[in-house]
Amino acid sequence: MAVKIEKKSNIKISVPTASMPDIIFQLLIFFMVSTVLRVYTGLKVELPEAVKIQKLPSKNHVSTIWVDRANNVLIDDVSVKDVSKLENIVWNKLNVDKQLIFSLKVDQEADMGKIIDVQQQLRKANGLRINYSAIPAAP
Repeated sequence: MAVKIEKKSNIKISVPTASMPDIIFQLLIFFMVSTVLRVYTGLKVELPEAVKIQKLPSKNHVSTIWVDRANNVLIDDVSVKDVSKLENIVWNKLNVDKQLIFSLKVDQEADMGKIIDVQQQLRKANGLRINYSAIPAAP
């Protein structure tokens, strides 16, 4: 005589989800606290004064080129030792973003020859959309 044993198939396995919102909020707070927003430091530049200033509508498509009074050149916080290499950098940036505007932040004591060299490299790379940054003149 054989004993017939039946398996119960009504066992329900579930994952408790009551603490799920708590975990999500803890992760959200962790990422908000630990995320560092990038701020361009650039060079120490004293911008010249201007009578008429127009603000750019958006900074999404802006690449900043800094020239300080010691004629150091930076593009988006990357130092450019040889200005002739600026053409390749600008060309690559324009291939990524066709709407790119180059904002020149030039110290008022900078050498004009260096500024012209930067402008020539922008022109060679077809970077023709240029914004010259300045501060408003005192009334």
